[in-house]
Amino acid sequence: MPPLDLLWAFALATLLLTLTPGVDTLLVLRNTARGGLGDGLVSSFGICCGLFVHATLSAIGISLILVQTAWAFSALKWAGACYLIWLGLSSLYQAVRPVPEVAVRDSARKGSVGHGRAFREGVLSNLLNPKTALFYMAFLPQFIDPAGPAFLQSILLAGIHFVMAMVWQSALAVLVVRSHRVKVNPRVKRFMHFVTGGVFVGFGARLAFTQP
Repeated sequence: MPPLDLLWAFALATLLLTLTPGVDTLLVLRNTARGGLGDGLVSSFGICCGLFVHATLSAIGISLILVQTAWAFSALKWAGACYLIWLGLSSLYQAVRPVPEVAVRDSARKGSVGHGRAFREGVLSNLLNPKTALFYMAFLPQFIDPAGPAFLQSILLAGIHFVMAMVWQSALAVLVVRSHRVKVNPRVKRFMHFVTGGVFVGFGARLAFTQP
């Protein structure tokens, strides 16, 4: 187990990272507005589960290989960029597609695409983000005690990150659900889909054309 002072330092740094808005935050907000609290919470759970995968890869050194091997990093970068753009285009389609008047009253209930898809979107959003891999490769080892087992310590640190991210993203999902304007006004929903769709596409394009 890492020393207590290292755990506190990691917790503080991770808290700041968690509170910084990013792609994962936008995904939780979008899925909550689209399908309700359940979709938002499941999306957050999928995102946070991806942290353990990155922690495992960091512990066994694969993240370092991805960074040092140009083609592997490029493949991961382009996969993440394509996925972000796909999410963005999906949101933009939700913003422009016609919604029958009869369905407006039940939009919050019928907007859900299923918890399975929400979970997959969360996991893929996290796993296909090279910035997360780079963060765990460069940041996590600084809080590992060389005298102890690296894998168990990495999982512990990822668990701390999991709790923080899950609490924060769940709180955001609850706020979206309690916002009656977002829940019942189809124009606000369209606006949210339009904005998040544009941001996702922008993030994807920026990721694709940004040099590592």
